Amino acid sequence: MKNMQNSRTKTVDLVIQAMLIALVFISTVFLNIKLPIASNGGLVHLGTAMLFIASILFGPKKGAIAGAVGMGLFDLVGGWLVWAPITIISRAFQGYIVGKIAWSKGSQGESLPKNIFAMIVSVPVMIGVYYIGEAIMFSSLIIPLASIPGDLVQNAIGMMIAIPVCLVLKKIPYIASFAR
Repeated sequence: MKNMQNSRTKTVDLVIQAMLIALVFISTVFLNIKLPIASNGGLVHLGTAMLFIASILFGPKKGAIAGAVGMGLFDLVGGWLVWAPITIISRAFQGYIVGKIAWSKGSQGESLPKNIFAMIVSVPVMIGVYYIGEAIMFSSLIIPLASIPGDLVQNAIGMMIAIPVCLVLKKIPYIASFAR
């Protein structure tokens, strides 16, 4: 009986993870704007908001995987192939950091100040990974600076969306039961 229940739990976890990946991917594909100020890949999308939501609601592992796979898949199929490795690494770190802080000391994403702090702390890491990747890609320490304003806007918009959405979703018992 216990083995069957454990199998069901693993199946539910797998389904939730797949749905989170799909939500990040769809939010990145259909809700994006290419920035005219950055010729080397400036793109603002709502995938970042979904990464924050996934990490806060479901923790570091699911958040990291959802962000890395969802946005990495977008790069692979969306014509941004060269960016995929950087995206996968940066978004995995970002999702993990947000989830780890939001779920620290047993809070499971329930603390609004901790959630906001988590998102803010993750931004320099995401920007840093992209900066290093672009510096290597373009053999320049100057060119990657053009992406930073777009990254900041994207993360700010993601936070403004994720905060109220998480507050609402945390109050829905059905969703809260899967997030534990």
